[in-house]
Amino acid sequence: MKNRSLILLAVALAGCSSAPPTIQEGPNAEVSYDGLHAIDNSVFKLAWADPDIDFSRYNKFLPGGATLEFRAVRRNAGTQRARSSQTEFYIEEAGREALAALTTEVFSEELAKSTRFTLADAPGQDVLVIRGALHDIVSNVPPQTAGRSEVFLSQVGEITLILEVVDSMSGEVIFRAVERRALDRGNTGMRSSSVNTRSEVRRVLRRWATTLREGLDSLPGGG
Repeated sequence: MKNRSLILLAVALAGCSSAPPTIQEGPNAEVSYDGLHAIDNSVFKLAWADPDIDFSRYNKFLPGGATLEFRAVRRNAGTQRARSSQTEFYIEEAGREALAALTTEVFSEELAKSTRFTLADAPGQDVLVIRGALHDIVSNVPPQTAGRSEVFLSQVGEITLILEVVDSMSGEVIFRAVERRALDRGNTGMRSSSVNTRSEVRRVLRRWATTLREGLDSLPGGG
């Protein structure tokens, strides 16, 4: 059936909620600029898929890299009083590099656990490219200052994930997910520290990576 792979993709990559995920069809379907159809009830905030793709032919993947984009925040701007009221803080180069490394580490670890896909050496008819981006990255963690009192935070920042699954031969995007998440522990304040910040970022990245890996493993097997 034409929609078999479509339905399996919706269930596998979009996940389950109170209602089953479905891909919009018909003249009123929400269609992206590149022809992907919106998925309703996705575990991701927003998700789209190619309604005609046959996923049964894929059993390998290639990492497609990731890009990071940070919100423009002035560095050490204003008076001490103005800085004390800041809620968004500049991320130093070392912090940016650490986030990029952590993102690569977490997604690589999760994809390596796949029971369905193996790492490819080159593009091919049975190869998917997995690529992602973290956009509008915001830090709510003030820089460490000698002698300052402890700071407790309900939220350490926010990140938007853009995840794309691409056919390695054509370069066509066949699945896209977008989700913005706050990095927090609910209503429980956490002490501001590099260790706590890294732990919270890792937790959110792990959630996204695990969702991707489990979704791909749930697709129909290739021959």
